[in-house]
Amino acid sequence: MAGDHRVTLHKRHAFRTNTNRVKTIRTPGGRHTAQYIAKARKGPRCGDCKISLPGIKHMNSSEFKNAKTREKTVSRAYGGSRCHTCVRNRIVRAFLIEEQKIGKKVLAEKLKKTTKTA
Repeated sequence: MAGDHRVTLHKRHAFRTNTNRVKTIRTPGGRHTAQYIAKARKGPRCGDCKISLPGIKHMNSSEFKNAKTREKTVSRAYGGSRCHTCVRNRIVRAFLIEEQKIGKKVLAEKLKKTTKTA
């Protein structure tokens, strides 16, 4: 029959809350002790489409503060803020708007020429 696996929690209360989850482990000395389980972090998300940003670690705020810059960002425009799809859409949209402006200017010049000659 298995031995007793009851353990004493080290933190201040015994309630089974989300931050007070423990796993019972066996130490090399043969005792059973409580090992606290860290919460799974969501990680940074894209500001436009809300997907999890690939290439950036999932950390809590204190770990994120102490992390290196290369762990917090991606070397691209809008690196740690927007995903690659949204950045691509922004670039394409800006290009098309510029093209539209040029097209309007050309049409206006053409219209001006035809009104001058007529």
